[in-house]
Amino acid sequence: MAMLLTACSGSVKRLDTNEDVMLSDRWNDTDSRLVAEEMMGDMLTFPWFRDYNFSQKGNPTVIVQTIRNKTSEHIPVETFINDIKRSLLRAGTVDFVVSGAEREDIRSEREEQALNAAPETVAKFGLEQGAGFALSGTINSIVDSNGDQRVSFYQVDLKLIDMTTNREVWNGQKKLKKLADKGFF
Repeated sequence: MAMLLTACSGSVKRLDTNEDVMLSDRWNDTDSRLVAEEMMGDMLTFPWFRDYNFSQKGNPTVIVQTIRNKTSEHIPVETFINDIKRSLLRAGTVDFVVSGAEREDIRSEREEQALNAAPETVAKFGLEQGAGFALSGTINSIVDSNGDQRVSFYQVDLKLIDMTTNREVWNGQKKLKKLADKGFF
């Protein structure tokens, strides 16, 4: 009996997180990271960034609004958003402000500090940095199959809006296409 259990057991090993592992044609961590890095690199080549650096001190501040997963598969959009942020923060070229629930959590913490922390250590109200730009977009996919093969096509569309003028200052697009043989789906 022990021999049978040993023969059927699988194995697990740790991998380098930068190693590209393709188990299927679905969106994966490598897609998320590479698409984020490429698109953010493209965003910084557009005139808005040069113009901002010429006329302002410091980095432009961005708020990520909504990036919607419009595919039929589960794609953890938060992972993609974090890959976007990490790409730009690592380069030191763009600052981010938090949105939604995170912002409310920070404001709640500030209220708690006002009641419970030593006065000289309390974070001040009314000094939040506003965002000059808003980033939003979609992830779409088209899947085609003939029974023996499947092609998965992904298209990520992102845009950056100037919050003061409401102008779209950057529009980026990245496409991925993956071919899988029957054994992979």
